[in-house]
Formats: sequence, structure tokens, C-alpha cells
Amino acid sequence: MSGVNEIRGTNELRGVNEIRATFLDYFAKAGHEVVPSSPLVPRNDPTLMFANSGMVQFKNLFTGVEKRDYVRATTAQKCVRAGGKHNDLDNVGYTARHHTFFEMLGNFSFGDYFKAQAIEHAWTLLTKEFCLDPKRLLVTVYADDDEAFDLWKKIAGVSDRKIIRIGTSDNFWQMGDTGPCGPCSEIFFDHGDHIWGGPPGSPEEDGDRFIEIWNLVFMQYEQTADGARTALPKPSIDTGMGLERIAAVLQGVHDNYDIDLFKSLIRASVEATGVAAEGDARASHRVIADHLRAMSFLIADGVLPSNEGRGYVLRRIMRRGMRHAHLLGARDPLMARLVPTLVGEMGRAYPELQRAEALITETLDLEENRFRRTLERGLGLLDEATRDLGPGDMLDGETAFKLYDTYGFPLDLTQDALRRRDIHVNIDGFQDAMARQKAEARASWAGSGESASAAIWFGLKERVGATEFLGYDTETAEGAVMALVKGGAEVAALEAGDEAAIVVNQTPFYAESGGQTGDTGVVLGDGFLFRVEDTRKEGDGVFVHMGRVEAGRIVAGAAVQLRVDGERRRAIRANHSATHILHEALREVLGDHVAQKGSSVDADRLRFDFSHPKPMTAEEIARVEAIANDVVLQNAEVSTRLLSVDDAIASGAKALFGEKYGEEVRVVAMGRQSDGNRAGRAFSVELCGGTHVSRTGDIGLVSVVAESAVAAGVRRLEALTARGARQHLVAQDRRVRDLAAFLKVQQSEVVERVEAVAEERRRLDRELTEAKKKLAMGGGGGADASAVRKIGDLEFVGRVVSGISPKDLKGLVDEAKKTITSGVVAIAGLTEDGKAGIVVGVTADATAAHDAVELVKIGSETMGGKGGGGRRDMAQAGGPDGAKAEAAIAAIADRIAAVVGA
Repeated sequence: MSGVNEIRGTNELRGVNEIRATFLDYFAKAGHEVVPSSPLVPRNDPTLMFANSGMVQFKNLFTGVEKRDYVRATTAQKCVRAGGKHNDLDNVGYTARHHTFFEMLGNFSFGDYFKAQAIEHAWTLLTKEFCLDPKRLLVTVYADDDEAFDLWKKIAGVSDRKIIRIGTSDNFWQMGDTGPCGPCSEIFFDHGDHIWGGPPGSPEEDGDRFIEIWNLVFMQYEQTADGARTALPKPSIDTGMGLERIAAVLQGVHDNYDIDLFKSLIRASVEATGVAAEGDARASHRVIADHLRAMSFLIADGVLPSNEGRGYVLRRIMRRGMRHAHLLGARDPLMARLVPTLVGEMGRAYPELQRAEALITETLDLEENRFRRTLERGLGLLDEATRDLGPGDMLDGETAFKLYDTYGFPLDLTQDALRRRDIHVNIDGFQDAMARQKAEARASWAGSGESASAAIWFGLKERVGATEFLGYDTETAEGAVMALVKGGAEVAALEAGDEAAIVVNQTPFYAESGGQTGDTGVVLGDGFLFRVEDTRKEGDGVFVHMGRVEAGRIVAGAAVQLRVDGERRRAIRANHSATHILHEALREVLGDHVAQKGSSVDADRLRFDFSHPKPMTAEEIARVEAIANDVVLQNAEVSTRLLSVDDAIASGAKALFGEKYGEEVRVVAMGRQSDGNRAGRAFSVELCGGTHVSRTGDIGLVSVVAESAVAAGVRRLEALTARGARQHLVAQDRRVRDLAAFLKVQQSEVVERVEAVAEERRRLDRELTEAKKKLAMGGGGGADASAVRKIGDLEFVGRVVSGISPKDLKGLVDEAKKTITSGVVAIAGLTEDGKAGIVVGVTADATAAHDAVELVKIGSETMGGKGGGGRRDMAQAGGPDGAKAEAAIAAIADRIAAVVGA
């Protein structure tokens, strides 16, 4: 124990934050670029669910695909191991060194220095900076790596007996079946003979006395498909040292959970629950402290709980932590109350925790409230089902599946709940029940009448799961091709020229939904290029990239790089965010009755349909536009939170028309209210799963270009943003300039001058019309004497005129009626397209015997028409054959003659 006390005395001030900073500062002084941790969701390795080592973000540098302006780097990398190949979840809380979240310290050389400098840096840092006793350290090398063996002796002075040759794969690193690889050299710390265990390679190596603290990878070979290894032209270095492990060493403890960081988190858990970290509660407090880090960092990096992919792993971590909070007797949600402590401990090193603190807190609170209901119900059912089981017994798989399928109680929680009682679960039986349920669902779905093409997506969803969407914070990512679909059928490969669809495991491409159009871009791979022309969502979560193979051959399983058309995406984001702002601006101007009735958002413009009973005035449109641009100019941050649908709507968020919502929703808030009782609150708060700008200023400008009717009680606004709005206004300005030059006035005088010109035009039109009327009627105001003839005792005026609009014919008839004492006027006007209109007027004293409606019908039918309408004293009609206009007038005169007996 004296060795431990010596270490504690030497390093008692070395907290986790100081250790991290010391490591990074050391390598920065040694010419390394300090590179921030990459997000937990890998952008350049589709084979990984989460970043699990420091080299993940540098993969393309090691393979030569990417170049950067540095050849040395150092990082403190966030890592998660809780799903897939690297899954430590079940052990967390019950061992000294298992974690779901951990930090990996590393230094990297990309074709710069190699073994000698890597060994020198490691030894200097550990023994000089961290002041570890060299006697407590031993190293391993790969069995035939004589170079590393000699360098450890020469540089560090390590004796032969403390350099252990290991011939297994544990000391030889490979990126994959092919690609860069090389031997490793691991550094172990001896915690003392009071702890059982032996050095690596010994029969007691699984003990806890000798703990690996640092692994140096000497990347010096290229592994080819035929198994051969050739020397790399530029060997590289990749190292990894677990921060929690080295902190335990430097703080003189053997258990990672006894370091300062975990002590602080566990202390907060103890204070919040009132339960000491002793006995069975010890493991629960450790689970809570560990899982709190994993959940918080995952949420900060954009992962939200769901039933698919990364979101499902997060939900498992959350629910396991919340299960242990329940075991501690926490009556109220616990995890959210611990977030401030975590942010206080780690927020300076990882500012994303501080930025996302509100989102983390709300997400944990929402999930824990929901889970508590599931947990109480599930545990009651589980207790009833296992009442007669004892230690060593097994719960049947059917019951475990019923708890999962019917009551939402996950299998891993069933296993965890029974662990204390030493009761196991029949996993095979559970899987059989799961398979039966899927087969029944498939058969039921196939009989529902859906199309054959839809069946493909249903099958893919079942086989490969939903597509992981990465596009909220990136426009590029790597993925693996899960399926290729051509002509409505799945195929093994696509050739150049094929029009087809690609499904990948993860994508930055947004699939059309909620009015937002799907992304376009390219999918690249080894020798091929696929042009994505549209992205759609099929089969309840399968993102389908539609397009054409422009070059090469694509095979299922290929690794691909996905690149969204960034310029188009930025335009779409601006338009989408503008619809939210316009929605609220419309409500402020027109009233609370305004509700979204549909939208369409693409790169060129936005269209927003809303409820309103009448057309908007120009003043109302101008006010809406002004309010929207005031919010844009605020350049306020656009925030996103995760809430239940009910909680979101209760908080004032507006649901968008046509959007389908699950149990949890993204709540997007933007802008600030500047006055009234809502001052300081968000301007717009809506439920939305689409992509948005980071700040309102990214919208640039909002310009409303049209307002129109869509249906009864529904209006439509069309608008432009950013570059489109600017180009529109520039074009408008150019037109005003040109018009001012043409009119020979200042721009400010254009409207008045145009109004004056329009009034002058109207005056001239009136004078011209009057002149045409006089000319048509023989030069006078009415009918000249030669135009009036007698039919019996009745006077009759009949004329065919040209150049007179149909609406002016009645005026001519009224004028002509004033020039006769008793009679009928019939005037036909020829139009430019060869048709004719006809109007008949009857003086008041003659209407008893002569009906204008009957007479105009005769004229219309003569010209091929179907009659007209009006009153007995005035009627109007038309006919398609203007050539028979004279005949129409004659037919009317004949009818009058027949009536009067002339």
C-alpha cells in the first residue's frame, strides 16, 4: 500500500482536467496540432456506431485519402462503447474500469516521426511530466518487433525482463482486413503486490495488479487482400491512453470510480437521493454517474432517444441509468438534476456541453418521466411472472417478449432487473417470439393491398433497419450501401447509366417530408459516382437516394462518401426557417385564427398556405414582411429541443400541417419577441423535423412576391430569401431605374408620373370611344335621319358597327333610343376575331308589343348563337359568325314587321 500512498502524495493535485490539459500541452510544445474531439457520431467511418478511439477522425489521413496542414496531432477524444462490437454496457457499474463513455488521450504522426520519438514522448510524459516511478512501469512489444524492443532499452532504459514479447493479435493492430496495420507496444502500470494478478502473457494476466494505461501503435505495413504485408512509404503513429485509467494511477487509486470526476458525480447522486454509495447502492450510483456522461455527450452531439440505431442505444443507456435511479428510491426524475454538476466538471473542456445544457436537461427529464410509467408497470408484471423462480432459474422467452412487445419493457432491463436475483432469461426463446411476430406482421401487411414496390422498402426496413439521419449538423458523411434498387427490384450491382435507388446505413441527405424537398448531391465510392436527384423516405424510416450512376459500377456493401449539394441545402434551410417566421408574423398582423394549411420549401422559393377569409391588403403584406425581416436582423440563435408532443404543444409550440409526429418531437425556436407581454420570449416555436439555419441572420432577407387564393378561406404567400430575394429586389430596382429613365423623371417620381400617364391614357380612351360612337352612328350623338326607317307606325334603327367594344354597345343603343319617338334599336358590333355582339333596345311605349329579349335571341341565333338575356326594354347577346351580322339585323326587322302587320 505504501506505493499507492507515494503516488497519491506526488500527484494529489492532479485532477482529471489538469491531467487532460497537461497531456495536450506537452504534445503541443512538441509540435503537435491540438485537434478538438470529433463528434461521437462518426462522419468518416460508416462501420462504427460511435467514435470509440482517438484515431477515428484521422482515418482518412492514415489511408492517404485526405491531407491537412499538419503532420502531428494530439487530442482528447470523446468515446462511447455501448452497442455493436464494442459493448461494455452490462459490465458498467460492477467493475473498476468499464465505462460507456470515456476519454482517449492520444498523439498521432502522419508520416512524420516514428517509433523512436513515440517511445521517447511516452516515457518522458509518464516519468517526467506525470512523475510516475519507472520501476512501476513495464511494456509489451509484438513478438518479432526487435526494433521496438531495442528502442525501449535504449531510450527508456527499460530492462529486458520488463519488456514482454506478445505474439497474439492483442499486440498487432489492423484497420481492417486490408489497409494500414502494424505492431503495438503497450505500457502497463503495476498497482502493487497487494492486488492479485500477473504481468501480460502470464497465467495471472487477467488479474488487476498490472493495468494497461497506454497503447502505442506503429503503423508501418499495408495489408493486401492476398495476405501479404508491404512496408508503408511513410510509417505513422497512433496512440491511445484512457484518461480515466491514468487519472486513477495519478490519484493513487485502483478503481476508476474513485477519481475526482466520478467522486463529484457520485456525490451529487448521493445528495439527490439521500442514499449512501454503499452495498447494493454502490453499483447503482456508479451506473448513474457513468451513464450520465454518455447520455449528455450523445445528446450534445445530436443523438436523441428513439427506437432505431444510435437513438436506440442512447435510450438503452438512459433507461438503464433511470432503472438504477429507481432502485435508489428516487421518486422524482433524477438524471436531469445531475446535469449541472456534469457541466461544471467537464464543460470547460467540452463547450458543447454548456451549449446543449438546456436540451440535455429537457431530454433527460422527458425520457425519465415516460420511462417511470413503463418501469412501474413492467416491474409489476415481471415480479408476477417470476414469483416462483429462484437463483439459477430461467425466465421463458415468451414472457420476456410479451413484456417487451406489449408493455414496452426492453429485454436488457428485464435481464438487469433479474440480475440481483441470479435469474436468467431464455434469449433463444425471446428471439423466436420476435421472429414469429415479424412474420405475422409481414403477412398482415402484404395483404393490405400495398404496391409491390412498397414491399421492397418494408423488407429493407425489417432487414437493415431505419436509416440514420446525420444531416442536422453535417452535409458530408461516409456510409455503407445496404441495398441497391432498380426497376422496382433489389439488385446486386448497378452499372453506369442505370437509373436506380441507393439505401445506406447513415446519410446526411434529408428525405422529403413536412413540405421540405429532398436533398440532392452525389454518392462517391471506389471508381464510381452516383448523382442523387431526389431523396425520399419509404418504409417507415428508410431513406432512398434516387438518381443515376454517372460513372463506374456500384455493388451492395460498398463503402461510400455522401455529399449533399451544400449550396442548395443552404437555400432550402433559409426558406424553411423563413416559413416559421412568416407564420408567426401572419398571426401578429392578421390574428390568431391564422394556421398553416400546407407548405412547399425548395431551393428557389417558399410557398406558405394559411387560413384567412379574405385577400391581404398591400399594407398587411408589407407589415408581415417588415416583422419577418426584423427577426432576421436579430441574428438570434435557432435552438432545437426534444419534447413529447403533448408537452411541446402545451408549451406553445405549433404543430405543422401534414407532419407526422411520434412520441417525441423536435421543437424549433427562433427569434425574440421585442415588446408586449411576450418580450424576451422566442418569436416562433414550432414542431418540425426539417433542417434549419443556425441563426436567423443566415436567412439574409425575406421578400414576399405573391399573395393569392388557394381555396375558400385559404390564402397563399410566396416568398424568396437570401440570394433569391436579393436578386429579385435588384431586378425590381433595375426596372424602376429603366422606367424612370424612359419617363425622364427621378426614381422617387416614377409612381406619380405613371399615375399621370395612366390618367391621360384613360382620358384619351374615353374621347376615342366617344368619337368611335359618333362615327359609327353617322357622325352625331345618336342616329342620323337616314338611319331611321319606318316599319308600320314603328321607328326602327338597325346598324352594324366595328371598332366598338361589346360593353359600349348598350351606350350606343341608349343614345339612339333618344333620337326616336317610339320604336326599336338593334346594333350589332363586330369583334376582331370575327364574332359579333348584338344589343336590342325598345322604347317604353313599345315594350307591350315588342320584347327586347325575344328580338335579341332572333339576332343571336341568326349569327349561330344560342340567345341572350336582359329585360323587355334592353337585351344583349352574341354570336360566333360576325359575317351574318347584317342578316341578324334584317331578321329582327322582319319579326317587328310581322308583329305590326307591315
